[in-house]
Amino acid sequence: MSTSLTSRRAFLGGSLLFVGGMALSACGKGDAVKAGAKVTLEQWYHAYGEAGTQQAVIRYAKEYTKANPDVAIKVNWIAGDYSAKLHSTLLTPQAPDLFEIGDFQYVDVKNGLLAPLDDIVKGQEAEYSKASLESATADGKLHGLKMMDDAMVLYYRKSVLEKAAVAPPQTFAELAAAAMKLTSREQKGLFVGSDGIGNAAYLLLWSNGGDLLDPEGRKVVFNSPEGVAAISGLKQLHDGKSLLLDFTTDWYDPGAFIQGAAAMQWCGLWAMPAIKKALGDDFGVLAWPKFGDSGRAVSRIGGWFAAVNAKGEHVEEAKKFVEWLWIKQAELQKDWCVSYGFHVPSRKSVAARTTEFTSGPAKDAADILANTGKAYPNLWNTAMDSAFAQAVLKIAKSGGDAKSLLDEAAAKAQAELDKQLA
Repeated sequence: MSTSLTSRRAFLGGSLLFVGGMALSACGKGDAVKAGAKVTLEQWYHAYGEAGTQQAVIRYAKEYTKANPDVAIKVNWIAGDYSAKLHSTLLTPQAPDLFEIGDFQYVDVKNGLLAPLDDIVKGQEAEYSKASLESATADGKLHGLKMMDDAMVLYYRKSVLEKAAVAPPQTFAELAAAAMKLTSREQKGLFVGSDGIGNAAYLLLWSNGGDLLDPEGRKVVFNSPEGVAAISGLKQLHDGKSLLLDFTTDWYDPGAFIQGAAAMQWCGLWAMPAIKKALGDDFGVLAWPKFGDSGRAVSRIGGWFAAVNAKGEHVEEAKKFVEWLWIKQAELQKDWCVSYGFHVPSRKSVAARTTEFTSGPAKDAADILANTGKAYPNLWNTAMDSAFAQAVLKIAKSGGDAKSLLDEAAAKAQAELDKQLA
């Protein structure tokens, strides 16, 4: 199902809407590796589908070598299942010196694969969102530097809501009621994914003050009373027949919203240029509404992190390049985020100077991200996710008892968590 980590890693991160089938390729020596350099760093990117991205990272590498003639950067552009290829290669002598990571996994730190980056980030911590820092922190050390932030938000069609006299929902009760009122023969009220679940279970959990793990990361807590109550809301949405189901594209593609198949859709900031091109100013964005009076509005934060191979031969040189590109080069960070795709620069000072996010729905999305963004904990792995997802599916579609199903899933997830912490 679309909530699984496996499927998330197939599209989440820096190019959600545009991941393409580009072949594995290493840039030739004339492009990225300067003859005579004392050190050559190998850098991996997943194959972004946005036109110009591959040329951009080669240009960044050349600029670094121009400023640091003793260090050359060899860029590898990795197609297919990037995460699987990266993690299998990290266990071999052919591992790259530096690379990008989408979802952080604690096991990488436990296995000593990621170099701590605290020294290059020291004094810059306030530049990054709390969610991004927490996601990449394990055993008290930061192991990844955010390259860009992707906001996930609730899009709504202004004219459709106005015609139905529906205000943009601020609570889950208002969202459920709005979805039903906006549903007609031609259009459903809400699209959260072709399976009718997507990210909704996580959003409901977070929006009622619940979480996946406790603050110490030692106990699974999604079966708390807050979690049981909120995740039960999924069944309410399904029973109301207001969810768009089995659409030809999933939640991370704006097709359903653009085509008018749904009046509201959970999607990402990356889709905003296509939505604006199709609908003009006839849309707005919201955080996922709070579940109850004690809850809060939430959003998902995605994106990619720069990381360094802790077992590489050139750890310090790789860290210097990460610092140069993702901390010191504000103009290159802006270029990376808005010249090819559409992402919020991860450093707050750079985002504040990026004009694309100073007005309209883009500014609203950036503000939502800064104020409500939540990320998955790095201890949350595929097995834990699968146990949670199976319970959610039964709650939403089979009418199973939410408490007993979540208790059972939590027990399985706790066993997996204990294995990681052993």
